[in-house]
Amino acid sequence: MTTHEPVRVESRADGIRVLTIDRPPVNALGRELVAALGKALGELREDGGARCLVVRSAGAHFCAGADLKERQGMSLDEVRAFVPKLAGVCSAIAGIPYPTVAAVRGTAAGGGCELALACDLRILADDAKIGLRETALAILPAAGGTQRLPRIAGMARAKRWIFTAGLFTAEEARADGVADAVVAKDKLDDEAVALASAIAANGPVAIRLAKKAIEGGWDLSMDEALALEWQCYEGVLGTSDREEALAAFAEKRAPRFVGR
Repeated sequence: MTTHEPVRVESRADGIRVLTIDRPPVNALGRELVAALGKALGELREDGGARCLVVRSAGAHFCAGADLKERQGMSLDEVRAFVPKLAGVCSAIAGIPYPTVAAVRGTAAGGGCELALACDLRILADDAKIGLRETALAILPAAGGTQRLPRIAGMARAKRWIFTAGLFTAEEARADGVADAVVAKDKLDDEAVALASAIAANGPVAIRLAKKAIEGGWDLSMDEALALEWQCYEGVLGTSDREEALAAFAEKRAPRFVGR
């Protein structure tokens, strides 16, 4: 008898990693799933051969948010212990040193929305719904939603999303800057992998350092941010990938990057 795994990771030869959330029926974030996500993300963070991560779901929905049936049985102290673990999973996604792409189908609500917000980019199926529903449950987003959404969509849009507790269509999410692309639902996985492939085709060291420069410079003064940018640029000088790119240009061929 095989044990059902709530999280699976596929490692592709091109450096793309695909993490699939699979906890039927709606991938609700209970203790088991949060623990499995934390373990998988810890391993992915240390994966030196990874170039891009796609976060997707099995079933009809990306993630409907917290497991409210499980939550009803928790004491206040248990809630205080659990919610930071969920927040830690979102921080673990955000802390992956290479690009991450969320492929959102069905519903991404509450903590599920926060998982998607923790990724660098989000592709939504055309029939997807996404939103932070917490205030309708008399709580507030506590896995990064109040902080990541304003940075992605702007403060006024984030307030509207959180204060109304609405579920927004894929096109509304794109208009508000939350969705980077909206695609036909039967093309979602292919389009997410295609975007990951476009990223993975570039210099892996450069991509990781570009992510570090973009995120690290966000809250710095311009002078400090430019100094960080140069520090990151120094990190690509002397790499074999840089030499390969110049050779490929001279020889009019596609470069073959190895990540060092």
